[in-house]
Amino acid sequence: MEKRLMTVVAGLALSTSMAFAQSQISGKVTASEDGSPIIGASIKVVGTNTGTVTDIDGNFSLNAPAGAKLEITYIGMQSKSVKAGKNMKIVLDADNHSLDEVMVVAFGTAKKSAFTGSATVVGSEELSKSQVSSVTNALAGAVPGVQLTSSNGAPGSTSTIRIRGFSSLNAGNDALIIVDGAPYSGDLSNLNPSDVESMTVLKDAASNALYGARGANGVIMITTKKAKKAGDAKITFDAKYGWNSRALQHYDVITDPAEYYEMQYAALKNNYMSNGMDADAAWKAANAALLGEVTSGGLGYNIWTVPDGQVLVGSNGRMNPNATLGRLVNYKGQDYWITPDDWEDEGTRIGKRQEYNLSINAANEKSNFYASLGYLDNEGITYKSNMRRLSGRMRADYQAKKWLKVGANLSFSHYSSNSLSDNGNSSSTGNIWACTSQIAPIYPLFIRNADGTPKVDANGITMRDYGDGTNAGLPRPFLTNACPIQDVLLNTRNSQGNAASANGFMDIEFLPGLKLTINGTYNLDETRGNSVQNGYYGQFDSTGGLVSMSHGRSYDYNLQQLLNYTTTIAKVHNVTALLGHEYYDRRYCELGASKSKMFSDENTELDGAVVDGKSASSYQTRYNNEGFFGRLQYDYDNRYFASASLRTDASSRFAKDHRWGTFWSVGGAWLINKEKWFKAPVVDELKYKVSIGQQGNDNIGSYRYVDVYQITNSDGNIGTSFYSKGTEDITWEKNTNFNTGVEFSLFKNKLSGSLEYYYRKTTDMLFSFAVAPSLGYSSYYDNVGDLYNTGFELTLNYNAVRTRNVTWDVNFNIASLKNRITMIHPDKKTSTIYDADGKPYYGYTNGSFFVTEDASMYSWRLKEFAGVDPKTGESLWYKNEYEKDANGADILYDADGNVVDASYKGVTHKKVTGRTTTNVNSEADYYMTNETTIPKFYGGFGTTVRAYGFDFSINCSFQIGGKGYDGTYATFMSSPSSSHNGYNFHKDLYKSWSETNTESNIPRFQYGELYGGAGSTRFLTDASYLNIENINLGYTLPSSVARAISLETLRVYMACENVGYFSKRKGFDPRQTYSGATNASYYSPMRTISVGATVTF
Repeated sequence: MEKRLMTVVAGLALSTSMAFAQSQISGKVTASEDGSPIIGASIKVVGTNTGTVTDIDGNFSLNAPAGAKLEITYIGMQSKSVKAGKNMKIVLDADNHSLDEVMVVAFGTAKKSAFTGSATVVGSEELSKSQVSSVTNALAGAVPGVQLTSSNGAPGSTSTIRIRGFSSLNAGNDALIIVDGAPYSGDLSNLNPSDVESMTVLKDAASNALYGARGANGVIMITTKKAKKAGDAKITFDAKYGWNSRALQHYDVITDPAEYYEMQYAALKNNYMSNGMDADAAWKAANAALLGEVTSGGLGYNIWTVPDGQVLVGSNGRMNPNATLGRLVNYKGQDYWITPDDWEDEGTRIGKRQEYNLSINAANEKSNFYASLGYLDNEGITYKSNMRRLSGRMRADYQAKKWLKVGANLSFSHYSSNSLSDNGNSSSTGNIWACTSQIAPIYPLFIRNADGTPKVDANGITMRDYGDGTNAGLPRPFLTNACPIQDVLLNTRNSQGNAASANGFMDIEFLPGLKLTINGTYNLDETRGNSVQNGYYGQFDSTGGLVSMSHGRSYDYNLQQLLNYTTTIAKVHNVTALLGHEYYDRRYCELGASKSKMFSDENTELDGAVVDGKSASSYQTRYNNEGFFGRLQYDYDNRYFASASLRTDASSRFAKDHRWGTFWSVGGAWLINKEKWFKAPVVDELKYKVSIGQQGNDNIGSYRYVDVYQITNSDGNIGTSFYSKGTEDITWEKNTNFNTGVEFSLFKNKLSGSLEYYYRKTTDMLFSFAVAPSLGYSSYYDNVGDLYNTGFELTLNYNAVRTRNVTWDVNFNIASLKNRITMIHPDKKTSTIYDADGKPYYGYTNGSFFVTEDASMYSWRLKEFAGVDPKTGESLWYKNEYEKDANGADILYDADGNVVDASYKGVTHKKVTGRTTTNVNSEADYYMTNETTIPKFYGGFGTTVRAYGFDFSINCSFQIGGKGYDGTYATFMSSPSSSHNGYNFHKDLYKSWSETNTESNIPRFQYGELYGGAGSTRFLTDASYLNIENINLGYTLPSSVARAISLETLRVYMACENVGYFSKRKGFDPRQTYSGATNASYYSPMRTISVGATVTF
């Protein structure tokens, strides 16, 4: 008995020890293609919760039962199951099915292979290469079909984005911004780009029709970061410090004061000689005028000391070699030293940029957590322009039950910025860029004592020259009574506030495949504005200082309820259905007031001033939208895919009976490479797709469907005045979008890309109709007009080298764009214009553009430059000659070619019989130039190289074709006159017509020549450009070295943003706008050079 008992005990002990025996398993995971280690591969013991991930060298170790099976997985690699052992060598093969990657789409995610629409994803790796304060600015050149323009380079500014062209003349063309599934209407500069995991650009109806009214112009989906995989918490800290400088090129203008005086002298002398003076008399008269009255060609300031009895400019047209720069002037008993200053050098600076970001993330089978804190201090390149942002984010989700998942995403941003006024206004006395870019290099900025030191006034303020005679009684003809640099230093234009966002969701799985998602998002943005106009100098010097305060609050909420059902029938029929409801409500309110006679410069509150400006005002606006929608997706055996969506929307911007609109899309795709008959070894994947759908656009502002009146003060009583005319039956613009294309991967995924064709047609386009002022209102809206945008998009990605230690990737994208108006209402055909061949166009003038059928919406309407008269050097322009009747009157025709008389009420045209030239600008005709600002092609390219720990990347954007109007060049090419004096000159004027240069195409340069720089096709300039968006160079420490100092990774780098651009003319920047002329009075884009380090624990 005892012997049996001992046997049983021994057997139990042996079996127990065997059951709990654990082995130390270790190994290395590498890629089959080049043997390089795979970092972050998941190693899991099948049937247990035990697992780990590979380190930076691909190594792993864990405890597992003997004989256990391991499952190894990694994104982009084929999964593998192996038996556990010691010193394992595991090799994973590349998963060339790149079309199976998951991408964020409308109200969910989708496999790329099953996606029938058009979308491009820009990931965090690409985003990290850009040093931008507004995350969407990183899209420049990165996505085919996406155009960015910017006329403001100040810190925190956001580029204008257009996706596949321009869908409307009067309604908005802006893309819808979605952040983590909900619409975002706040300032994009309040989002920390470091928190963004990816941006997905949805471009066609199949991808964005579920957003209905708001998705007509494309959708940009911003997804914030979360922990990527289970494992220990990861802490990442990134710090960078850099410098901002001017990235806008300078025009080739005069910079030498002596050279400028010689140019002004030449203009005066040429004028005198053209009026009959001989050379000697003209020389004397020009010297006298040069230092005389500004209305007669004088520059207002003589900054030269000339020996007695000598003149400033010799008869050879050159500065007197005995003249010295700087002149002592006694004015009203005070001595002044008059000498020129470099206004740009004094008014701009090298701004400093520093940014710090800290993030912590962790995940396990049930939960995911991400938290971040960021700080940005970005100085502009002018004084009083800067941006500071402190941001934080916390995102978490938790699988509470097998059937229940909950999550939240909270963010906060505190910001403060100082900005300049009148950006882009070339004639503004308050725009520092208008002054520094155009002023002649001869004028003083400082008012100086006799020893050259700047004078200081009784208030301790350094005195600067406003050109109003304060400086030794001297008048400045250029921007008289203005010194924007002094205004910037003494005035304040500050905005500060807080932006917060809260998002929560709940996933409830009722049955396998049946899930209800409830989303709620709330955004709040509070901004406090403070404007101070100093009481010492400038426009408000007589007011004792003016202080204005404003407070704006924007808040919106979005509620979504989504019911998803997914099932597979007979193993090959995969069906996904979505039903949803969404409600969006946005409100904005603002309060403002001002007072003057400030007690102190330091007290910038309203209570610090005593005279009430009686300008207090407040208002609020509201917009809401509600939609019901559904989507059905089907695929057969992961080869054939089909999708359909339907959404009906209601908008508060339309009357009750016209509020609802129904929008739809259908699409299909075919994975050709999965067909058994398809035999092409070099083709890894080949997908054809096609879609069509319709969306709406309601972006016209509120209350356009009713008459609006404003309350007025009528001698102390309540009065009303008519404000705007409403049109009750206006409704949605409709945008029908067709898309087709192929996606491919070749040569074992070395070459991949896509080629797509699109056609977007807008119908029922919302127009703003102008009316006679006598009616009491200026315009009203109605649905009249059609246009289309069409083009192709090509994307190529090439893995040129992929070895263990070296990788080299190249990317390229290009898109074409053709924009045409196909129909406008007869009531809008208010004028007739002709092209160079005499073809008539019916439409209306919109600034320098002519809106007409069969033409781009941005078609230039200008006088046509006909060259220079070789005998006189005068500018010539074309004018039409028309068919005449027996009495010598022009014969009129209607649109059908029938002869009509002057009493005919419809649109008429004349028959052009020829053209002649004229030197009288007012006689010249405006022409339909058939030139547009819209380019023929645009896109981007870049490359990334990694070798032995080093990494290098460069990304560029480009544009080919289109014509921009170079307004600043026109200014610099104008002759001086009584109304245009003291402006700088372009050096091209040296090539002007003269009696010895009669073949020149540049008109004569002489004082009083009013139309030498007149608006015409002469200044239409090829808008092609190449811009180097960013360059990055970095080095990552070897993992063994990083681990030795208790780090996971450490990378040091240097980065440059907005490196430089090349265009047709130095200084000309076609990136500013498509809807007007370019000029150098906009805040210059900034070039940023930074050094930094990223460390992960």
